[in-house]
Amino acid sequence: MTENIEMDFAVIDPQPAHPAWPAMTLDEARAILCAHGAFFEMETVAVRGVPTRTWANQCPNLGALARRARDQFAERELVVFESEHITYDGFFRAAAAVARHLREAGVGKGDRIAIAMRNLPEWIPIFFGITALGAIAVPLNAWWTGGELVYGLANSGSKILICDEERWRVIAPHLGELPDLCEIWVARANGAELHSPARALESLIGQPTAYGALPDGDFPAVAVEPDDDATIFYTSGTTGSPKGALGTHRNILTISLTASYNAHRAALRRGEGTPPTDARTHLLVIPLFHATGCHATLMNTVMAGNRLVLMRKWDPLEAMRLIERERIFSTGGVPTIAWQLIEHPERHRFDLSSLAAVSYGGAPSAPELVQRIGGDLNAFASNGWGMTETSGTVTLHSAEDYAQRPDSCGPPVAVADLRIMSPEGDRELPTGEVGELWAAGPQIVKGYWRNPAATAATFVNGWVRTGDLARIDAEGFCYIVDRAKDMIIRGGENIYSTEVENILYGHPGVIDAALVGIPHRILGEVPGAIVHLADGAAATEADLQEWVRARIAAFKVPVSILFVPELLPRNANGKILKGDLKALFEPR
Repeated sequence: MTENIEMDFAVIDPQPAHPAWPAMTLDEARAILCAHGAFFEMETVAVRGVPTRTWANQCPNLGALARRARDQFAERELVVFESEHITYDGFFRAAAAVARHLREAGVGKGDRIAIAMRNLPEWIPIFFGITALGAIAVPLNAWWTGGELVYGLANSGSKILICDEERWRVIAPHLGELPDLCEIWVARANGAELHSPARALESLIGQPTAYGALPDGDFPAVAVEPDDDATIFYTSGTTGSPKGALGTHRNILTISLTASYNAHRAALRRGEGTPPTDARTHLLVIPLFHATGCHATLMNTVMAGNRLVLMRKWDPLEAMRLIERERIFSTGGVPTIAWQLIEHPERHRFDLSSLAAVSYGGAPSAPELVQRIGGDLNAFASNGWGMTETSGTVTLHSAEDYAQRPDSCGPPVAVADLRIMSPEGDRELPTGEVGELWAAGPQIVKGYWRNPAATAATFVNGWVRTGDLARIDAEGFCYIVDRAKDMIIRGGENIYSTEVENILYGHPGVIDAALVGIPHRILGEVPGAIVHLADGAAATEADLQEWVRARIAAFKVPVSILFVPELLPRNANGKILKGDLKALFEPR
């Protein structure tokens, strides 16, 4: 592996369908791109004892990626946020300063450092500073309530929390529950009262606009190997508490090359040469505390020397202003974003001609969306499939392939493998049959943090059992036909039913409850609840919504609650028949 990688990184420009599409098969394109001596050359290494194909030319660790970006793109802008502009040189200086201050605070390899903040420029050097030191970054969901943040901090055993002022206000009342938390660094405190163990982040590394004036130092000398632990991202499952997916440097850096591989593969299938390579600007509207934002977007950006524009929060009108002002080339994350841009009544007021690509995943999308993006936005659409346990991207789908197969999530990238297994997991099913989707590759995480039982049930000899039902066609394109039972994905945010149901059961008037996904054209689906009250109990839909809202993040609150006079229908094993309950919402 090498730090100084010379490579054309690109995203495909929109093109009309090639008359001879495809010019070559997936296997032929892969053979060219991954040939010996080519940039996407692969090598087989042992990852936790399993022979695994990896990119031969990816950086060995996240510190090496940051150095490479500084060396090659120092004067380019990496991130823009409102009036703040940070170059790659400024980013590296700040990341190195974070690492030095962490070392002074006694942080070493394997220590967990949590990040809880909205998308701010500080997030990026903080993440690289933590991981370059060999410590483990623990990005926490910034929408979580105080109790949820306490769970993430306690479960991970984080010794330092780096947060913004909003998260400081949420966590401050709970400090007594976190004896292992030694320090809190608060960004943009804006006059908020900070008390021990909190102090202002700016006192350590200054304001983002002044990062370029920080000392031109390097990261502390620490030997960090590709398979060393790097991240814990919490994933919502269908049962129990959130699980921390323990990822390595190899996992996340594998994703740093997947978008470029997809771009080159699509260009070859179109019959073209190397795609355009000028620097692109991406409007980042999904959280960096998700694998899609951190791994699939940030890592590809830093590897390619591209530019990110951040938003304080998603707003389609503001997004269109930014697309016009910053000449945004690409955006996306979940289908919601594309629909809101397409259908906004003021879209005609803005010059969106620079927008060439809209990508998404993480939630169901209507097959018509790819055509609407091409017709209404004059851009090409791309989607893909992955999960926190796969560090994000496993399949990618774009250009003519997507237009011709709008119900597919695409074929796997070259280093990944997919198989369709029987429900028992004991045999692989023939091409075209529906079964459980399993995935393998260097991006599969090590397992679940401090949860050996869940790890053993989910990870099998290098493969992850996804719980999704899927089929794979003869050409290798994957089709997700259903997701893991009881999982609801609202605009890209995972909601596990058991958590919400348990809160409903905690209400004194509720004796039976179930949460199901209600189809939603923009968000993919939203949570709806069916409730049976105890005799003599009284509660309204608004009462129960407020009950839930007071206890968990707002995006998990049922948008609709139906009351039924009988206990909910169950099968012979006592499990609620949720499939039967979804039909109750159709009249609404």
